[in-house]
Amino acid sequence: MNETGKPGPKTKRRAIALAVLIVANVLCTSFFAMDVITDFESLGTDEAFHLTVEAVAAVVLVVGTSFMILELRRILQRNASMEIGIRAARGEMQAVIDKYFAEWRLSDAERDVALLLLKGLDNETIASIRGTATGTVRAQCAGIYAKAGVDGRSQLMSVFMEELLSEPLGALRDGAAAEAA
Repeated sequence: MNETGKPGPKTKRRAIALAVLIVANVLCTSFFAMDVITDFESLGTDEAFHLTVEAVAAVVLVVGTSFMILELRRILQRNASMEIGIRAARGEMQAVIDKYFAEWRLSDAERDVALLLLKGLDNETIASIRGTATGTVRAQCAGIYAKAGVDGRSQLMSVFMEELLSEPLGALRDGAAAEAA
């Protein structure tokens, strides 16, 4: 999956390859089953063992192909469910970030810088992105750290990691809904 939560090209290629293999398996199974049926119509006594082996193989192919189809369907459904969960977690984490930023009373500029800090960017890169001087970014970082009550970048990150790891995301949503009501 990529950053947007959508399957990447590799995932799509694998799904297409698996679907093509299943279709080929269905076609081969159909051909083999039809061969067994036509052989039964012209059954001779010396071919009984050979025909029995072919019939068993055809049944195994039908069962195996059916299982692969059901398994692929289950995997695709599970994938879709996981994508929904990942999107929800991203939204919930954004709610956590917004909650802390509001508590700390960060200005809009400080919010922008804090988000870029949380993404792991250095001061020079943040300054470049925002079109400001590196010294300005350093001053904004110092203000963010002071308002958050932390000593630096790693402690700022740990505030959010601890929040992410300590409380179920659904509990945060339930609490936010109660506050809104």
